[in-house]
Amino acid sequence: AVMDMQRDGPLALLLLFLGHMITALEVPLDLPQPPTITHQSPKDYIVDPRENIVIHCEAKGKPHPSFSWTRNGMHFDMDKDPKVLMKPRSGTLVMDISGGERAEAYEGVYQCSAHNELGTAVSNSIIIRQSRSPLWSKERISPIVAQMGQSLILHCRPPAGLPPPIIFWMDNNFQRLPQSRRVSQALNGDLYFSNVQPEDSRSDYICYARFPHTQTIQQKQPISVRVLDNKPAEERAPVFMVPSESVSSKMVLRGEVLEMECVADGLPTPAVSWVKHNGEIPSGRASFLNFDKTLRITDVSETDAGEYRCIAKNRHGSVHHNIRVTVNGEHTVLSKTLHRHGRASFLNFDKTLRITDVSETDAGEYRCIAKNRHGSVHHNIRVTVNGEHTLSSVFLNMIAYIPDFRGSRGLMGNAYVFHENGTLEIDMSQPSNSGKYTCVARNNLGISENHIYLEVKEPTRILRPPEYRVVQRNRDVVFECKAKHDPSLVPTMTWLKDDGELPDNERFRVDSDSLTITDVTESDAGTYTCIMNTTLDQDSASAQLTVVEAPPTPAVIYEHPGTPTDLELTDPGARSVQLTWTPGDEHNSPIKKFLIQYEDALHQSGVWHNLTEVPGTKTTAHLKLSPYVHYSFRVLALNDVGFSRPSMPSRQYRTSPAAPDENPTEVKGHGTEHNNLVITWKPLTPLQANGPGLQYKVMWRQQDMEKDWTSVSVANVSKFVVSGTPTFVPYEVLVQTLNENGPGPKPSAVIGYSGEDFPSAAPGDVRVLVLNSTLAEVRWSPVSPESVRGRLQGYKVRRSSRHIFSPNKTSGKLPDLLPYSVYSLEVTAFNGRGEGPSSVPQRFETPEGVPGAPSFFKVSALDLDSLTLEWGPPHERNGRLSGYTFKYQTETHNLIDLGLLEELDLPSNQSSFTLHNLLHSTRYKFYISARTQRGVGPALTEEAVTVLDRAPPVAPAFGNVSSSVSEDGALISWEYWGPEKHLYVEYIIDKSDEDWNKEKVNGSQFHVLKNLKKGLAYKVRVVARGHDDQAVHHSEELLVNVPAMVSPQVDIATQGWFIGLMSAIALLILILLIICFIKRNKGGKYPVKEKEDAHGDPEIQPMKDDDITFGEYSDEDHKPLKGSRTPSSGSVKRDGSDDSLVDSGDTQFNEDGSFIGQYSGRSDKEATPPSLVNAMNSFV
Repeated sequence: AVMDMQRDGPLALLLLFLGHMITALEVPLDLPQPPTITHQSPKDYIVDPRENIVIHCEAKGKPHPSFSWTRNGMHFDMDKDPKVLMKPRSGTLVMDISGGERAEAYEGVYQCSAHNELGTAVSNSIIIRQSRSPLWSKERISPIVAQMGQSLILHCRPPAGLPPPIIFWMDNNFQRLPQSRRVSQALNGDLYFSNVQPEDSRSDYICYARFPHTQTIQQKQPISVRVLDNKPAEERAPVFMVPSESVSSKMVLRGEVLEMECVADGLPTPAVSWVKHNGEIPSGRASFLNFDKTLRITDVSETDAGEYRCIAKNRHGSVHHNIRVTVNGEHTVLSKTLHRHGRASFLNFDKTLRITDVSETDAGEYRCIAKNRHGSVHHNIRVTVNGEHTLSSVFLNMIAYIPDFRGSRGLMGNAYVFHENGTLEIDMSQPSNSGKYTCVARNNLGISENHIYLEVKEPTRILRPPEYRVVQRNRDVVFECKAKHDPSLVPTMTWLKDDGELPDNERFRVDSDSLTITDVTESDAGTYTCIMNTTLDQDSASAQLTVVEAPPTPAVIYEHPGTPTDLELTDPGARSVQLTWTPGDEHNSPIKKFLIQYEDALHQSGVWHNLTEVPGTKTTAHLKLSPYVHYSFRVLALNDVGFSRPSMPSRQYRTSPAAPDENPTEVKGHGTEHNNLVITWKPLTPLQANGPGLQYKVMWRQQDMEKDWTSVSVANVSKFVVSGTPTFVPYEVLVQTLNENGPGPKPSAVIGYSGEDFPSAAPGDVRVLVLNSTLAEVRWSPVSPESVRGRLQGYKVRRSSRHIFSPNKTSGKLPDLLPYSVYSLEVTAFNGRGEGPSSVPQRFETPEGVPGAPSFFKVSALDLDSLTLEWGPPHERNGRLSGYTFKYQTETHNLIDLGLLEELDLPSNQSSFTLHNLLHSTRYKFYISARTQRGVGPALTEEAVTVLDRAPPVAPAFGNVSSSVSEDGALISWEYWGPEKHLYVEYIIDKSDEDWNKEKVNGSQFHVLKNLKKGLAYKVRVVARGHDDQAVHHSEELLVNVPAMVSPQVDIATQGWFIGLMSAIALLILILLIICFIKRNKGGKYPVKEKEDAHGDPEIQPMKDDDITFGEYSDEDHKPLKGSRTPSSGSVKRDGSDDSLVDSGDTQFNEDGSFIGQYSGRSDKEATPPSLVNAMNSFV
C-alpha cells in the first residue's frame, strides 16, 4: 500500500483486514523490496505415492531472496538426501520417489522461508500426507431377512482412506440403486430404509468407495436382502435412526460448510422438515438435500450459530431432534504493544491501526497477529517514509524481533525438553500429556501467546502376530493377527500375500482378527502380511506358510475335542470385552465352532447361559454385554463327535449399572369391568434391568379429553388397574422403565380402551322372510352406537341353533331349515362383554317340501308271472304325503337295453302291491318314490327276476355240509366241486328278517364261526360268488343251535365233596372197629348168662327190663338163640314164616314190640345174641 503524506504530518491510516490477502502495488524496480511469498502449496497437501512429491514455494523481493525449509519444526538439510532437490531461483522442493522410495517417509509438517537483507517471508505450515486407498477387508456377509414394514440399515463401513473416499451404492450391473424418501444414503455412506417393502428384495446391494487421488474404486461384498410379508410390521410413529441421541451439537469454522442430517424410521414413511429456533434458515446459502433429510449451509458465519430442529412426521405422530451449532473463527488482533505516545490508535474492534503525525521514525515493520483456539495467522507490513513520497510495502510473515521464550517454565518434569528456538519436545508422550499448551513469547516490546491443543492417541500395535505355519495339503490354516488401537480411530485390517493382494478366491476368508485359508494347495505357500492401519498410524507383521504333502495316516480315532484353556479378557469396555482362549486338541476331528457361555453371579449364580458362537477357526470373540451383570465366561468346543468339557471359568468381569436401554414390550390397555382400565406389559428380565431398583412408570390419560398425564410407579408387577373410568373410552397409555441410574428411553403411546358393558338395547324391526322350505332370511334394524357400550362385535340370531353375523350386517340367511316346521327366533347385539337384551320373538313356518326316499323297498316272487313289492313311508315326510309313484321296466342281461317304462300312482296309505301277468324268466327294474303337494322325492330302486318255467338240472356244487358246536364256536365243513374260488359262509338268526352275515373262507373246506351268540339258533349256508360278487352256488341251509351254556361231563369220583364224605365214613368205621376190639378183649359175659348161672331154671325167671341189652357179646358167637328148636340133623327148620322169632315156647314183648321174654326150650344150651361185628360186616 502506498500513502502520499506531507512531512507536516498528514493522517496515515493503515487498514489491516483479516481474512483478506493484501497485495503489494508495483513499485520501481530499482527500489529494495523485502521477500513476499507469491505461490505455495495448500496447507493440507495430500500427495499421490505413484508420483514425485512437489512442494511449491515461490517468492519475490529485491534483492532476490534465498530459501530454506523446516520439517516438523527442525531445519531440513536437503543436501543429506540426494532424492530431494530445490528448483533454481525458487524454494520449490521436489522429492524423487520414482526409484521405489516410500512416499510416507517424507510425511511431515513443512514450512518455507524466503530471506534477503530486508527481511524474511514465511509460508504457511504445509502438512504432507500420502494418499491412502486401503483394501476392503474380505468378509462373508450373511443374508438379511426382514419383515415388511421394518426399518433396516445396510452398513458400508469403507476402509479409512486419505482423503476419505466418495461412497455410492450400485447393483451388479453398475446401475445406481434408486433412492427415495423411504430409502436414502446417509452422510456416513450407510443405506437407510425407513421401512422395507417386498420390492426391496434383491441380492446385489453393493457399496462402492472411490478414492479421488488414486482414482481407484473398491467394492464391498454384495449384501442380500429378502423381505417377508407373512407377518408385516404394524404402522408406527416416527423414530430417529440418525442421530441416535435426543440432543446433539456441531462446531463449524467460519467460512466452512455446515451439514446436518436426520433419518427417521416409521410406517408410513415420515416426512422430514427443518426449522431454526429464534431465527431463520438463510435462504441463499442453505439447501435441503437427500429428500430434505440433510440441511447444508455454505460460507458459515456467526449468524448461523444457534439451535436447529429437524422434525419427522407421519399420520401416527411426530418426533423432533435439536442440534446446537457453534461457529468459531472470531480473530483477536494482538497489536496493542505499539507505543506511539498517543499517535497510534486501534479502530474497528482492533482490526484497524491508525497512526497520526507520521514521521521518519514511524518507518519500519508492523505485524498483525490473529488467532483463536484452532490456530493463528500473522501478516507483516513494512512502512518507508521519505521526503518526496511515502512508500509502504506489505509482505507476509516478516520477523521483526527476536522473542524471549522464557515463559515456558510452567512445564515441569523430565518428559519435556525445551529448545533455544522455543520448540517444546515431549519425550515418550502419554495420554496424560493431552491438553492445551500455551507458548508465551516476551521481549521489551511486549508479550505474545499462542495456544496449541495436543491429543495423544494410543499407538496401533499388533499384540499377537501371525506365526510360521507348516500345513499339509488340503488342510485348513489360520493366521491370527490380534491388534489394539486407539478406540477413537477407525481401524482397517489388510492382508497381503508376497507384498501383493490376496488371491480372489473364496478359500481365503478375512475376519476381524484372522485370515483363514481352506483346502490349502502348493500355490498358497508364501509370506502373509497383516497390516493394521488407522488414519494416524499403522503396524504390520508377517509370517511364512509352507505346504507339505500329507503322510499316510494310520487308522483314525475320533474323540471329543480337548478342553479350551487360557481364557483371557482384554479391551474392557462399558458394555463389551474381548475374550481370547487357546483351543484344545482336535482329536482328529476339526473343531466346527466354539460355544461361549456366561454365568451371572449377581442375578442367577450357578446357571450357565449360551451367549454366542464363533467359527472353529477363531480363538477370540468380541462379546457384547449388558450393564449391571457379574460375568464369568467359559468356552466349549464342538466337532463331529460332540462338545468338549467346559473350560475353566474366566475371571469375573463386572459391568457398571446404567439406566435401562429399553421399555417393556406388549403394552396393552383393556378393561375387565365397565369402569376400569387394566394396563399390562411384559416385564423386563434382570439382565435387561441394567441396574438395581427396577420400576415401571405407568402413565395414562383419556385421549382428546385430558391434557395432563396421570402416572404411578410400581415394581415387581406386570399390570396396573385404573378404576373409576368411563365405560369404553380410549386412553393413551405409556409404560417406561426406570432404575436407580435413571429412566429408560421415552416410550411410545399405546391406545387402549376402558371396560365394556352389556349392550342396553335390542335390535328393532325384526322381520323374517321365508325363501323356501329350507331357507329363510331375517332382517333387523341396527342398534344405536350409544347403546352398544363397547365395541360391537356382531349380532346373534337364536333359534334351535345360533347364527352369528358381523356388526355391519342388518340381515342374514338361515339355512338348513326343516320343511313343514314351525320356528321362533330372537336377535341380540353383543360386544366383548356379552349379549344385550333379546328382540321380540318372531314365529314363522316353513312350507312343504319334497319328501325323502321311502324307508325300505323289497321285491319277492309270488309265482311264475307275479312279483310282490313292499315299501315303507319315508322318514322325512316334509309335509303331507299325497301318494307314491311306482315305475318299472324290463332289462336285459347286459343291463344296457331297457324296456318301456311303466308308471303307476299309488295312494299314500298303501305299503304293498302285486304285479301280475309278468313275463317269465325276465329281469325287471322297479322304482318307487313318495310325493307331496310340493313334488316327488327321490326314488328307491330294486331288481327282481320272475321264476323259470322249468329249472334246468344243475349239478350240485356243495355236498356233505355239516356243523358241530364247541366252546370255540360253530365248525362248518363241506365239500365243494365248483370252479368259483370266492367262498363265503353266511349265517342269520333263525326266523329273522335281517340281512345275511357273511365271512370269507380262505381256500379251505371248513370254517369256524366265532361270533354266534349263545342260546340262539342260526341258519347257515355256504355260498360261492363270482367276480361280480353275485351268488353262483349255495349249499343247503343248516340249522345250528348254540346252547346257552355248554357244561362238560362231570366225573363224581373227582369231585371234592364226594372224596370228603367217603373219608369221613372210613374214619368212623375205623373208630367203631377199635371200640369193638377193646370190648371183646375184656372177656365180659352177657347178663342173661349171669342170670342163668344164678338161677337154676331160667325158663321160669322173667326177664327184667334192665336185662335187655345188646352191649355185651357172648364168647360163643355161633350158638343158636336160647329157646330155639334145633333138629337132630343140625339144620334150622324154615317151614314157618321168616318173620317169626320162635317156633314154640313163650315169648314176651314190651310195648314197643321188642322182646322181653326169654326163649325156652328143652336143650341145656342157651342161645346167644348174634355178633355185632357180623352184623356190621353184613351191612357193609
